[in-house]
Amino acid sequence: MSILRKIVVIGGGAAGLKAAARARRRDPDAEITVIEAGEHPSFGRCGLPYYVGGIIHELENLMETPYGAVRDAQYFKKVKDIDVLTKTRAERIDRERKIVEITREDGSSDEIPYDYLVLATGSIPAKLNVPGSDAEGVLSLHSPEDAEKIVEMWMNDEVEHAVLVGGGLIGMESAEALSRLEIKVTIVELMDHILPGLLDAEMAALLTKYLESKDVKILTNSSVKEILTENGRVSGVKVGEKIIPAQMVLVAIGVRPNVKLAKDAGLELGETGAIKVNEYLQTSDPCIYAGGDCVENKHIVTGKPVYIPLGSTANKHGRVIGDNVTGGKTTFPGVVGTTIFRVFDFNVAKTGLTEKQAIELGYEPLTAVISSPDRLHNFPGQKPIRIKLVADKATGKLLGAQVIGLGAVDKRIDVLATALHFGATIDDIANLDLAYAPPYSIAMDGVIVAANVARNKRDGLVVNVSVSEVKQKLERGDDFILLDVRTPREFEKRGHIPDKRVVNIPLDELRESLDKLPKDKEIIVVCQTGTRSYEAARILMGAGFKNVKNMEGGMAYWTYEIEKQIPK
Repeated sequence: MSILRKIVVIGGGAAGLKAAARARRRDPDAEITVIEAGEHPSFGRCGLPYYVGGIIHELENLMETPYGAVRDAQYFKKVKDIDVLTKTRAERIDRERKIVEITREDGSSDEIPYDYLVLATGSIPAKLNVPGSDAEGVLSLHSPEDAEKIVEMWMNDEVEHAVLVGGGLIGMESAEALSRLEIKVTIVELMDHILPGLLDAEMAALLTKYLESKDVKILTNSSVKEILTENGRVSGVKVGEKIIPAQMVLVAIGVRPNVKLAKDAGLELGETGAIKVNEYLQTSDPCIYAGGDCVENKHIVTGKPVYIPLGSTANKHGRVIGDNVTGGKTTFPGVVGTTIFRVFDFNVAKTGLTEKQAIELGYEPLTAVISSPDRLHNFPGQKPIRIKLVADKATGKLLGAQVIGLGAVDKRIDVLATALHFGATIDDIANLDLAYAPPYSIAMDGVIVAANVARNKRDGLVVNVSVSEVKQKLERGDDFILLDVRTPREFEKRGHIPDKRVVNIPLDELRESLDKLPKDKEIIVVCQTGTRSYEAARILMGAGFKNVKNMEGGMAYWTYEIEKQIPK
């Protein structure tokens, strides 16, 4: 005889409805109820910037299945026999009586009993606490209503300039969306570079340079002091002592877990402030499970609790919970924080730890940065990508990676995320049997090249310096030679570092020109991508030059001033 389970889910987003749907597939007899405060269940919030930017034309498209059915309350009842109560707020959890107290839109209240309760209450946007933050025109991009308000302001010709507060993922996607509406955008970021949680400084600098080429203004090391208003509406933003004219302020300074119900019910919260769950996604109450943006996860690399809210994770949580509320024993191992997005034509992806995060956690990181085409260099349509690996110097174990650029970054980051998940080392990665054909990659894919660069550094075959270190040495007036081994045409047409310490000797002329270089002076070698300069450094070291370094990543990572020969 089957057990008639009463399963109640609070939250009709990805985690909640995935849990409900999985539970239904495992238990055809269970009574399953989903409580959703909003009007739209199963809403694809990640698509909101694309709706604002006009790429997705209707909000309803963000609720559709791949075959075009709209996932509304009626759909879930007819197809999955799940009762979805929209515009219904869960007010309180009575754990002793095992009931959820609810309030409907019409003001009526009720109690819903449960055997198992699932909390999928999601996240709420962090608010900007400055004067004027409650003015009309101060928005976030967290809900369909937010998106509709932005589009409405644009259609009514009410906004010419917008200030985005926060240079994180949502800020980047929103910058493109607003730019597509021909709204002038300024991004204000508190930290010293954009995407501080996803990218290290040298990778963020490349994205900054690209965004500025798209007329997006970026202010780092900056904070909003006040939002100026006229007649209750946004008229400008005070950043430090500077005033930026604006009619819209989009706050994108992150989200925090929505844990009020859980906290009021006495459930244990973790050190991140999110709901603490075990490997079964079970809370401190064995009859209550939680998943999605309201919970913390274990980081697979560090073993520490982290709060990394992602839609991909929410869906996996939902499946695990759906199993376990119907008698299963499925576990969730944790996350490595794999994130990807596109802004205009520039792709950005990250997994695991950044170099800065690794240092903060006590690792001694071994890093490698490279530039590579995403397919064979002479194949039509090839585009550049940049890869940074972060490994543990002591063990060679991969700690994290960043892949950015105009080319295909998704498959590279997925390879590296998989390597992270299984604890691979740079030696493992260097010998991965990756697919190769000219339309898809180079013979030794950039992932493998980056691992080999890291191995060369570990094995003492080269001493690398970063572009920022070279820049600092130039500014200090250090006495050294910056040896550019590109061809004269590259040197003039692609641009070179404008400094009297720069010497151009092409790689194919280096061996016969060694007598032109002093052996008693520091020599830093540079080329376009770091490959030829590494070979040149080895030539110099083999010829007895003692103080030789390679500018890692080459001119492809140089975001500072260059000098070009202007074509006639």
